[in-house]
Amino acid sequence: MFGLGMPEILLILVIVVILFGANKLPELGKGMGSFIKNLKKGMSEPDEIDITPKKSEEKEKEKGKVEK
Repeated sequence: MFGLGMPEILLILVIVVILFGANKLPELGKGMGSFIKNLKKGMSEPDEIDITPKKSEEKEKEKGKVEK
């Protein structure tokens, strides 16, 4: 696991708890989870731009054709 053993992981966890506090860890986890969820959603959605004309524009074009 990236060359990290159990003692190193525990040390990192202790440092995180000291820096952020035990009360902030659930909020931090929730924020990271929503970030990952939105990132995956953004990566899976196709990059498309909707260029279909609006209904009002279509009606105006039809009226213009009928009048000519």
